[in-house]
Amino acid sequence: MKTTEVMDYHFINSDINSFVQDLNNRLANRLKTFIITANPEIIMYAGEDPEFRDVIHKADYIVPDGAGVVIASRILGTPLMERITGFDLMQEILKAAEKKGYSVYFLGAEPEVIEKAAGKIQGDFPQLNIAGYHHGYIEDDTELVNEIREKKPDIVFVGLGFPKQEQWINQHLKDFNHGLFMGVGGSYDVIAGKFKRAPKAWQKLNLEWFYRLCQQPSRWRRMSVLPVFMLKAIKKKITR
Repeated sequence: MKTTEVMDYHFINSDINSFVQDLNNRLANRLKTFIITANPEIIMYAGEDPEFRDVIHKADYIVPDGAGVVIASRILGTPLMERITGFDLMQEILKAAEKKGYSVYFLGAEPEVIEKAAGKIQGDFPQLNIAGYHHGYIEDDTELVNEIREKKPDIVFVGLGFPKQEQWINQHLKDFNHGLFMGVGGSYDVIAGKFKRAPKAWQKLNLEWFYRLCQQPSRWRRMSVLPVFMLKAIKKKITR
């Protein structure tokens, strides 16, 4: 899989269909796979946290989830093919899992949200093999890991929010013999209907972040890193 360096991280430079095909090949060969969907918030956070930065670098794939990352790649003269959102990637992986017969485990969100999300996913993908699900209020990691290991899922989606979900995957990847592991942030909330995803028109205008901010004003502090991230990209271009 081709990658392109943007802000010191090697992002996949591919369209979503080609990337999912690559993941299908890894699943078929039972290779452990760690995917991080990175947006400007995550990159800026990693800049302040060396341990989290190391976690990102350990991932098998870093996906450009965020218009800011794609815009920064253009500023730096190393354009990425397209933005691949974590939500869209999750949906395409689920579609492939249903077709290929891979089992999936869902971890994260509130108890009622993950239950509703799992039911909605089963309705959308009736032939999908759901190995199980568990909410994100984890009291005993050992018990949970043992439960997931017993179910032997091919794919584990972890929705604990960053950086917790990436740290959880990094910590426990060694406990599994195979599987694709990916952090999915607030995807369960959207699937369950707790929050709405931005309309297609907003997505095309790269305003999905603003739509989400309107629904969750408390995210303004996190969103404030966007202009700082862009200025950092411009400065990096100038210093080159």
